[in-house]
Amino acid sequence: MRIKDILKILCSSLLLLSFTGCSSDDDPDMPPPADDVTTDGMVIYEANPALFGETQALNGLTAQLPRIKKLEANVLWLMPIFQQGEKNAVGSPYCVKDYRAINPAYGTLSDLKALVTKAHAEGMLVILDWVANHTAWDHAWTTEHKDWYTQDANGNIVSPPGMGWDDVADLNYDNTAMRAAMQEAMLYWLTEADIDGFRCDHAEGVPNDFWKETITKLRAAKSTLLMLAEGSQTALYDAGFDMLYAWNFAYKLQDVYAGSASVANLYDTHRSELASVTDKRLLMRYSTNHDMASEKSPVQAYQTKEGAFSAFVASISMGGCPMIYSSQELAYDKALSFFGYQAMDWNSNADYQADYTKLMQLYRNSPALQNGEIKLYQTSKAICSYRISSTEKILVLINTSGNQERLNLPMERVGDSAKNLWTGESTVLPRTITLEPYQYYIWKIEG
Repeated sequence: MRIKDILKILCSSLLLLSFTGCSSDDDPDMPPPADDVTTDGMVIYEANPALFGETQALNGLTAQLPRIKKLEANVLWLMPIFQQGEKNAVGSPYCVKDYRAINPAYGTLSDLKALVTKAHAEGMLVILDWVANHTAWDHAWTTEHKDWYTQDANGNIVSPPGMGWDDVADLNYDNTAMRAAMQEAMLYWLTEADIDGFRCDHAEGVPNDFWKETITKLRAAKSTLLMLAEGSQTALYDAGFDMLYAWNFAYKLQDVYAGSASVANLYDTHRSELASVTDKRLLMRYSTNHDMASEKSPVQAYQTKEGAFSAFVASISMGGCPMIYSSQELAYDKALSFFGYQAMDWNSNADYQADYTKLMQLYRNSPALQNGEIKLYQTSKAICSYRISSTEKILVLINTSGNQERLNLPMERVGDSAKNLWTGESTVLPRTITLEPYQYYIWKIEG
């Protein structure tokens, strides 16, 4: 498939949301998907370049692309690659000193071009993490164009209000010259490095009219552009973004595994997030990201590495576009700061990585998991989802508890002939089943 065609591979968001218990009390259905919605799965890999080398990190990441491709990733999201500020800095890559210069520890423009070329050859899009809300305090604009920044009553440039980000200076979007300069900086990367889109940091902190105007200009330069907003306000779709964050899903999923929320609470969050989504309005789903992993690794957040894996199964089986954060496929078991270099052994936990590869290949080959309508069954400790496409039916059952759980399968599924897609074994679904801690089943209903 040509690289330009990959942008047409849009992961299907679920348009029929039916929540049913093992009792007869069902929640209302959402409208069914349109007949002509035929989309394949998009899978995003969020790469923190600092994890791929203390020096020449982009080259280190390029060397890992074949391994990343095995995870079925077709979008490579690069966290900020730009030169970082030093004044008032805390080491955050989101503290940008120069929008057109690459962090010397990461490499050169030639290194980035080589990465993009290799990614395209592997069938992956490359999107850059763009920080439009603020700059570093030592960005040239702070002295050359002070009026491009928000100022207090005394004329002092200020940090973004209410955010606690003292290492950065807040940009003034009432200034048309600043807007034009920001747009030119974004266009630079389309022409110089042939990148395929942007993940826009704190998108809700920038006016929507700027995004609408900017995305229109970007698409005039490159029509096949993927735009991902870090935000959940649906007005961002109207501004031109293709995909938003499913902010609440992962946090609620962590709460379920910690025992502080129920599976029913997760279902409510799921339904709320997908209520405004269509085949052209996508949501990114994940079990961790760079912010979450900096507080707790998935292994910590979901209690064990088995819990972390089953939580990821949940994140890819309930709709939305799956995202994998660099390190989670290793079962890395410590909080992982995204401020600066951290050595990683990309060959570690080979069996765990093999399971990630197997799961994502299963996802890639399942129209129901990618595009299917969904029915969620209420249980006490297990997520039970039924995915339906025109060609297959998939039942997913996940124990979110660290204890053995005995539960009843939905009566309408009892007696179904099913193939366990993980083991290849066929069975007839029973009324009662016992799940070991964090055990999961992915069954294809036969016949």
